[in-house]
Amino acid sequence: MGESRRPVGQAAAGVQQAQFLQVHGLQRQPPRVSSLAACACCSVWFVIVILLLSKSGQTAYALRTMVRNQAKSSDTIGGLARAAGVGVETVRYYQRRGLLAEPARPSGEVRRYGEEDLRRLRFIRAAQAAGFTLGEIGELLELSAADDRKRARELARVRVEALDEKIAELRQARAALAGLAADCDSKRGGPCPILTAFDPK
Repeated sequence: MGESRRPVGQAAAGVQQAQFLQVHGLQRQPPRVSSLAACACCSVWFVIVILLLSKSGQTAYALRTMVRNQAKSSDTIGGLARAAGVGVETVRYYQRRGLLAEPARPSGEVRRYGEEDLRRLRFIRAAQAAGFTLGEIGELLELSAADDRKRARELARVRVEALDEKIAELRQARAALAGLAADCDSKRGGPCPILTAFDPK
């Protein structure tokens, strides 16, 4: 009988203790996060934000550097023409003939030409100096240096034959002009044999 009264008494004492704490504002509160922990949490987020901003800045810097490097390694049509020793109109003429590509122009920018464009332009000029026509140069540009050697030889031989014919004509013209100069030197009077030779009448 005494044992049954003991739990009841303990329960009543617990209720009274709870009421006392509640009345005096001493009831237990849930654990609070300390100010030190909150500060540490804020610091972590601050570091993360700084790292993200830094990475974003590095990316933007890398993009600007890439654009500047591309600009340094490329040139306008005027710079391309100067590097190859030709005029701007010559470059545009080659573009109209399909021998030289015309690069795309970005919005608000000028067309830029690179090393490959300069190499191609110099190839065209060198082939012209060797006597090739623009049509033949266009075919040469399409040939592969490794796989189309036979066709390149054929084009070169045709050009050699044409040059031989031209050389023969030039030799004849030289001989004729030298004879006229000698006649003009030997004849002191009368009309100039050089001028009369060129007179179409």
